[in-house]
Formats: sequence, structure tokens, C-alpha cells
Amino acid sequence: MPHDDVTPHPADAASVIAEGRAHLGIELGSTRIKAALVDDAGAVLASGSHAWENELVNGTWTYSLEDAWDGVRACYADLARDVQQRHGAPLTQLASLGISGMMHGYLALDAEGKQLAPFRTWRNTDTTEAAQLLSRTLGVNMPLRWSVAHLLHQIQLGSEHVQRLDFLTTLAGYIHLGLTGERVLGVGEASGMFPIGEAGRDWDAAQLERFDALEQVRPLPWQLREVLPRVLVAGQEAGRLTAEGARRLDPTGTLQPGVLTAPPEGDAGTGMVATHAIAPRTGNVSAGTSAFAMVVLEGPLSGPREEIDMVTTPAGDPVAMIHTNNCTSDLDAWMGVFARFAELIGRPLEAEELFGTLFGAGAQGAADAGGVLSYNYVSGEHQTQVPSGRPMVVREQSAELTLENFLRSQLYGAFGALAVGMDALLVDEGVRIDVMYAHGGIFRTKGVAQQVLADALDTPVAVGESAGEGGAWGMALLAAHTARTAAGTAQSLADYLDAEVFSSQELTQLKPTAEGATGYRRWLEAYRAGLPVERLAGEVLD
Repeated sequence: MPHDDVTPHPADAASVIAEGRAHLGIELGSTRIKAALVDDAGAVLASGSHAWENELVNGTWTYSLEDAWDGVRACYADLARDVQQRHGAPLTQLASLGISGMMHGYLALDAEGKQLAPFRTWRNTDTTEAAQLLSRTLGVNMPLRWSVAHLLHQIQLGSEHVQRLDFLTTLAGYIHLGLTGERVLGVGEASGMFPIGEAGRDWDAAQLERFDALEQVRPLPWQLREVLPRVLVAGQEAGRLTAEGARRLDPTGTLQPGVLTAPPEGDAGTGMVATHAIAPRTGNVSAGTSAFAMVVLEGPLSGPREEIDMVTTPAGDPVAMIHTNNCTSDLDAWMGVFARFAELIGRPLEAEELFGTLFGAGAQGAADAGGVLSYNYVSGEHQTQVPSGRPMVVREQSAELTLENFLRSQLYGAFGALAVGMDALLVDEGVRIDVMYAHGGIFRTKGVAQQVLADALDTPVAVGESAGEGGAWGMALLAAHTARTAAGTAQSLADYLDAEVFSSQELTQLKPTAEGATGYRRWLEAYRAGLPVERLAGEVLD
């Protein structure tokens, strides 16, 4: 967990916990639910986690909400055990808590709070017609995965449940509702549901009217604002943990209700906070099952672009987001193949040694991966117009297939679709970035994926102490900022992070190399040229 090396003296940490001065962040990620307990300065006091996986049910990528609650409880129980083991005391009180989750998707509830339809995650990309209509109507780029695109898609299908819709939210907003009873959402998360107005503090009122005026929408018994959450910005109070919410989180009854809560946020926003990328000309890359780059803008772009999503920081500042549905899943699968080989030859490897050895081999590959191409498309990829993904390794007969080149291609492929999208921002739009901060498990092997990303983006990339587990920690920082604001501390989110959290954090920054950047450009050119093969594979094998 990040910041383990700056954990306070055990006696001090025990006092912080016993006196209810600790802050809790929980993030529901794609493959793990994680928790981080921190003090005011962001030092980690304890952590917890729980593994879970999405399911493809009747063609829809989803998680059951029962699994979500079971996972949150299991994650919290793991955290509570860690508190007891580290500090010898139960976790009874908190100063604040916050919930984060995967952005976007579709979670529809009726007036009694009952689920109306299967939860649709960001991975579902069957909303093309709805997204295109919204893009034309609203005059913005409407990503396929945004909540309002899923909503309009259900309306177009004639789904009966939209007549009974009372509340539309995200996974983070749903869990927060169950803990507090509040129908709210942080602005960063909200900006992945529907466009935010120029002030960065609420839904775009004119866009709401345009949506309600659509021919398919007019007959419905509700207007969009009525079913959307109330928007809050970083630092605002988002309600209190109710007695029922405390029991849902901790069935043992040890945790006391009344805890102040932060606005629920998305994993993009918590990633920005965890990497200190909330000022103009900074950005961050979060790499996991999916990947996204967030760049805080100095000024407006030339106009809507299909590759670029306009969202906000948790404080409401404009951000250009490049999102890809695929990043490390295929790479992880290949690591599993090599792990099994190691077992078969009687030399099983721990994950750290396995990844370190194989990533190190990839770093020794040719700058252009010797002509070996890797398409990591476990699911469809909107950035490259691939409707249905099929992981593939492709090479010409003359390509130099070695272990080093194969692994370098796998690392290149993890960021391939992201690099395509970033070209639209950095090359076509001319957006300038001083540094990109990176976090995610792929960066745990020091220097390898970080250098690949720097070469891919031709931009310096910095990795800090929070590189491996940023999201839950970022949410805990947002919770701490909310508590400080409630206590009367007149400090912006940026000032809090500058002064209290990151002033002493060590960063490792790598610049792109001429050979690496040139090699990645050659590889990316071949990658783009081979995309028709990837599209055809999906068509043929579906």
C-alpha cells in the first residue's frame, strides 16, 4: 500500500485511530476493492482489499450488487483486521470516509431504491446509436460508456423499466447512497454521467433541456435532472454514515455511525488526487484493466473530438480524458502462462520476481519490438474503432520473434490504444504537458513500464510512492480534505495536497529517450496499419 514507509510511530497511529481522527477511502476497482486508512497528512495507517471479477451475462458486462456489498464488507473487515494487528485496537470511529468506484456505466433504481436493470459497466459499448445522437444534439463528444448514453440506449430499445426510473447513478454513488441515504455525486464522477457546466459545479442546464426535448424522451414521466444525483465538489459534505449504513459496512457493530462523508468519486478523479495531477499542464495515467490519461487543460480545445472526453477534476476544473477499455488484462494472462511454465520446471516464482524478470527482458527488446505486434483487446476498443476485441499477437514472416521482443510488444500493446488517443490531444490539439504522473500495478516493476510510457507519449513520466495502489488512497485524501474543510480549514484541494501530502514525497521521473520514442513511433505505425486484422477477428469469431 502507498506510504507504508511513512506510517507514523505505532503509538501515534494508535492514538489517531482511537481518537477517531483517521480517514477512510474505499475504491471499487475492476478486479479489487481496496481500502486505505490515513491520517491528516495522508500517511497510511492500515489497508484492506478484496478480489472480485466482472461477469459477461447475456452479452452484458456486469457485477451483481450483492457481490458489491459483500465485497465492500469483506474489504472493510480486512482493513479492520489490519488495524487490530498493527495497532492493537478495534476500529470504532472515523473522522471521515469516502467511496470511489469505476466511472460511468448504468445503475437504475426505482422510487423504493430497488434495482431496475442489470448494472452495466464501462466495458459495454453497444450504445453507438445513442451516443451519436447525443453528440449531435448536445454538441459534445458523447462517449459510449457514459451513463446518459446507456440511458438513451435503453429508451431507444423501449425498455419498460425507464418508465419507473427514479434515480440513475454510478457504482460509487450507489454504495454511498446505501451508507448515507444521500443521492449525491462528486463532480469528477458526475462528469462521466452527463456534461458539467462551464462553472464546474453542476450539470449543464442547457444540455439537460436539450436531452429532455428529444423525441424519444419527451413522453417519459420524468426530466433528467430529477433522476440524476446532486453534484458536489471536493471539500463539500456529502452526508453522514447512518446507523443502517454502519451495519452494512461493518456487521459486527464495532464501527459507530455519524461519520462525515466526502462526495463519492470515480477512479479517474481519485487517480488524479493520488498522483498530484490537478494543476494545468499536468496529467496522470492510471493503468489497470482499463487505462485512462487525464490532462488538466490551460484553455479550451478546438472543438469536440471523438477521441477526447471532457470531464473535470474533483474540484471542477476542466480535464481532457483519453480512455481505453483495455490495458493490462492480456499482459497479466501472459504472465500467468509464464508462471505456470515456471511451476512445471520446478521453479515457481513469486509475482514480484516473475514480473521483474519478464519486464526486464522486455526492456532489452528492440526499440520497435522487432516487428512483433500485440493487440490486448479483451473487450472492444472505442479508441481504435474495434467493436469486439480478440487478443492477438501478429508478426510478419521477417519479424524477429524473441522472448525480449515478444515481451516488449506486450508492454507496448498495453499502452497502444492510449497512445492513439493521446496523439489527438498532444499532436492534433497541441496541448502541452510538463509531466505525466503514473500509477497502477504495471509500474511496480521500477522503471520498465514507466520508460515505455514516456517513450509512447514522448513526455516525461513520474512515478511516486503511491504508484501501485493509488485509488483508495486518493479517496482517503479527498475524505481528509472534506473533514478539514468542515472543521474550518480554508484550504483548496490543491493547497492541501501541496502543503500536507506531497511536499515530502519522492518522485522518480524518466524522460523519453530518442531511441525509445522513435522505436515506439515505428511500432505504433505498424499497430495502426494492422487494426483491420483485429477488427476482422472480432467479426469472424463473434
